[in-house]
Amino acid sequence: MSAQSSYPQAGQPRPADTPGAAEPTGPGVRQRRPAAKGLRLAQAACGVCLAYAAVSVYWALGGTWLLDTVGGTLEQQGRTGNPGIILAVCAAAVLKVIGAIVPLAAAGVTPGQATIAGRPQVRVLAWLEAAILTIYGLVLTAAGVLVQSGAIAAAASADRRALAWHAYLWDPWFLLWGALVTAALVRSRQPGAPRIARGR
Repeated sequence: MSAQSSYPQAGQPRPADTPGAAEPTGPGVRQRRPAAKGLRLAQAACGVCLAYAAVSVYWALGGTWLLDTVGGTLEQQGRTGNPGIILAVCAAAVLKVIGAIVPLAAAGVTPGQATIAGRPQVRVLAWLEAAILTIYGLVLTAAGVLVQSGAIAAAASADRRALAWHAYLWDPWFLLWGALVTAALVRSRQPGAPRIARGR
């Protein structure tokens, strides 16, 4: 009786190709997909942010629709085409676009690239973004709602139309954005991954 070879014959699947076979795991094996739980939340945060950036781009290009709902210097100088205001609005649009990409990178996906493991530095930046947006949006939204409810008296010279839009749209938009980034980070954390030196 001849001994059978321990190597698979031509055309036979290797053990790793057999359905149900366990794939190799370990620190030296790159993860093939990010934590999918947070991916959709990161995409939602990106969409909310890009929509906000589009408003800034529209105003920077000279658009005036809804400009009266922000009030203050932005409305006054924006209608006159003040270069300083236009530059500030353009800068805000660029920052919003960057803010849209960061949650995707932190969740493990970047534009033009397949899945990657979220790097610690990117996640720290995303957490900073989430904290600033959430706190900023929460404080301003709460203050705006209190003014609208009459709990806080608005100044006699205040633009009540602008105050209402800030309370019910512009400021909650920041809050929604921050909440989505926070949720994406929480849901995309790799279970069991060490908290220190996870980027190795």
